[in-house]
Amino acid sequence: MSLEKESTAPADRRQAVALIVFVLGLGIMMPWNFFTTASQYFNERLRVVNVTGVATKDYQYDSWMTLLSQLPLLLFTLLNSFLHQWVSERIRVVASMCGFFLLFSVTAALVTVPMHPDTFFSVTMATIWFINMCSAVLQGSLFGMVGMFPHRYRTLFMSGQGMAGIFSAIAMLFSILSNTGKSSAALGYFITPCVATLVTLLCYLVLPHLEFARFYLNRTGELELLSISDRKILNDVNLEGKSQQSRLSVLAVFKKIWLMALCFTCVFAVTLSVFPVIMVRVHTLYKGNAAWDRVFTCVCCFLLFNSLDFVGRSTPSLIQWPSKDSFLFPVAVLARIVFIPLIMMCNIENSRFLVVFRHDVAFVTIIALFSFTNGYLATLCMAYAPQLLRCSLDCETAGSLMTFFLVLGLALGAAFSFLLGNLV
Repeated sequence: MSLEKESTAPADRRQAVALIVFVLGLGIMMPWNFFTTASQYFNERLRVVNVTGVATKDYQYDSWMTLLSQLPLLLFTLLNSFLHQWVSERIRVVASMCGFFLLFSVTAALVTVPMHPDTFFSVTMATIWFINMCSAVLQGSLFGMVGMFPHRYRTLFMSGQGMAGIFSAIAMLFSILSNTGKSSAALGYFITPCVATLVTLLCYLVLPHLEFARFYLNRTGELELLSISDRKILNDVNLEGKSQQSRLSVLAVFKKIWLMALCFTCVFAVTLSVFPVIMVRVHTLYKGNAAWDRVFTCVCCFLLFNSLDFVGRSTPSLIQWPSKDSFLFPVAVLARIVFIPLIMMCNIENSRFLVVFRHDVAFVTIIALFSFTNGYLATLCMAYAPQLLRCSLDCETAGSLMTFFLVLGLALGAAFSFLLGNLV
C-alpha cells in the first residue's frame, strides 16, 4: 500500500513541505542548544567574588543545566507515550511551542533584571526543566507525525535537528561581535529563539493546508485509494504475512540489538560527560588578543562541535565503516573514552589536572575528532540496529529501545559530568 500511496501522491510544490519539516526539526532542538551555547552568559551572572576578585561560590551551571535538561526529557518522553491517547497531536504541539515562547521570553526579560545569583540560578534551572519538559512532548509528537511522510522527509527532519546547534552558535557569535553592550547582546540572543519559535509554530499550522502534506497525514483515506479487488489482495497479503511473521517480545528484540544499544549509550555518555561542562573551561593561549579571546569558546567549542557533529551524521550516507558485524565497531565506540582525559588535559585555567595541550590548534584538533566521531558512530548505531532484525514488525520496538538507550546515555553523561567538573 505504501508503494501505491507514493505513486499517486501529489508533488511537493516548491519543496514547501520539505522546508517546513526541516524547520520543525530545527525548532525542537533550540532549547537545549541555546541554553548550552549561552554558558558564558549564565556563568558570568552566577559569578560570586570576594573583595579580592576571587570566586567564592561555584554553582556548576553547566553540570546542572545538562542534568536538568535530560531528566525531564526522559520522564516526559515516557509520559507522552500515554498522553497521545487522550490529547490530540495539534494541542500537544501548539501548547509545547507556546511554552517555548513564554519561557524564552522570560529568559530574555531577565537579562535586564538585576537578581541575586541564588535567585537567578533557581529561576534558570526551573526554566530549563519546564522548557525541556515541553521539548520532550514536542519531540514525541513531531516524530510520530513526520513518520507518516516518505523516508526523505524523516532525513530532513534529522538534518534540521543537527542544524539547531549551528544556528544557536552563529546567533551567539553575532551577539558577541555586535557593538552593543553585554546586556543588549544577550537580550538579542534570547529574542532570536522567540522569533524562531513563532516561525516554527506558523510552519506547523500551515502544513495541514498543503496538498502534499494532507495526502500523507490523512490516514483515514488510505484504503479509499484502493479498489475492492485491491483491498482483498491486501487483506490476503496481510494474513499471509502474519502467519509467516510474528512480532518478537521486547526482551527478544533487545537480545538481538543489545550491542548497538549499549554502544549508543556509550557514545552519548562520553559526549555529555565533557560537553559542555569541561570544554567551556578551556581558554585560548592568546589571551592578549581580546577579539579572539571573546569568541574562542563560541567558535572552538560550540560552532566547531556542532558543525563537525553535523558532518559526522551525514557521512554514513557515503560510507559505513566498521560494519555492524565487525569487532572494530564496539572498539571504536569504547576508544572515544580517550577523549575525556585528552580534553581535560587542554588549557584549563587553574586546573588540578595535568595540562599537556596548551595550544589552540591541539584543542581544535581534539574537538574536531571528538564531535565528528560522536555524530558518525551515533548515526551508525541507529542505522545498524534495525538491520539486525529479520522482521520489519520489530523495527518499531527496536526504535523505541534505541531511544531509551539514547536518553540513558545522555543522563549518565550528565551525572558523570559532576565528577569530572570537580576533578578539574
